[in-house]
Amino acid sequence: MTTDLTSQHPTKHYRLATTVFFFVSGFGYATWASRIPTIKHQLHLNEAQLGTLLFAMPVGLMLTLPITGRVLSIYSSRAVTLFGAIFFSIVLALVGFTTATWQLALVLLCLGSARNLLNISSNAQAVGVQSLYDKSIMATFHGIWSLAGFAGAAVGSITVFYNIDTAWHLVTVSVLLLIFSAWSYPGTMYQEPIPQSNKKLFTIPEKPLLKFALMCFASMACENTMYDWSGIYFEKAIHLPKNTATAGFVAYMIAMTAGRFLGDTLVNKYGVKQLLKFSGIFMFSGLVLAVLLPYALTAGLGFILVGLGVSCIVPMVFQTAGKSTTMSSGVALASISTIGYLGFLLVPPFVGYVAQAFGLRWSFGVISALGLLIVYLVKDISNED
Repeated sequence: MTTDLTSQHPTKHYRLATTVFFFVSGFGYATWASRIPTIKHQLHLNEAQLGTLLFAMPVGLMLTLPITGRVLSIYSSRAVTLFGAIFFSIVLALVGFTTATWQLALVLLCLGSARNLLNISSNAQAVGVQSLYDKSIMATFHGIWSLAGFAGAAVGSITVFYNIDTAWHLVTVSVLLLIFSAWSYPGTMYQEPIPQSNKKLFTIPEKPLLKFALMCFASMACENTMYDWSGIYFEKAIHLPKNTATAGFVAYMIAMTAGRFLGDTLVNKYGVKQLLKFSGIFMFSGLVLAVLLPYALTAGLGFILVGLGVSCIVPMVFQTAGKSTTMSSGVALASISTIGYLGFLLVPPFVGYVAQAFGLRWSFGVISALGLLIVYLVKDISNED
């Protein structure tokens, strides 16, 4: 029997609790990322070894995606969110105690799995909370994730500056995240799981959602390309010195965060279809601007447009997928995320291959086509989607 918690926990409490779990995810991930250079030095890793080890996290994430969908068809997303947050926080603490490359690889594999459980289930919670509102609030949750990432990176920079031990840093953050998770859990929303009729482990998005899965693929491919290559683009194509080459990435991140906080207002005024359409246009035009005019000012403006473009695509795709009547929101999000993360994983290496053969400007020009793909896919959706 479904428990109605609305009278016990008003809508604003559902929203606050879900916001905290997005904060936990963003702050924890940035905390780990901030200590990568220190861990590289501690384990005496070269660039190739580090690159191989870093691949363990997305592998763990991808391997867990089908399992997450199955789990969310059995248990409420609130239970999976709490488990994911606990798992994520504990594994985060273990990173600081690794003393060998195989240990770090194993821990990162688990960290990727835990991050996936937390992200998919917390997004399912966000979809549930969204259903209680007559206006869009989904993008703001993702904006909180980005702000938490900035905060985690800032704290990480301080700990590095003062030579605070990595293990102590990660354990302290882990304990705080566990406290936040335990405090927020009672305010989360119960969602009745919908059992899957399809017993296959891997669930392909149902046909009406496939176009949104492809949008997710394009957006996440572009997003991770910017994570991995924006600094290198400013150094190699714009010819800025290394100590200022990160300016393009910073501009992109600020624009993406701002776009997520503006996104809900724009959706409420113009609708999801219009927002997705202009998101694709911004992605395309921003990358083309950076390619055709490879100067610091114009490329920086282009990266700002890209940040605004990618900011709301995934939140709006998740919001729409959560309306599925044949899948629970968690299962629908897991199936779409599987396609999306393929872009996240496969496209950035492709950028490297194209750059090696033809140059970075050509590779970024190819990636700009992803914006056009989104504009094309938007034509086939209705305003009601």
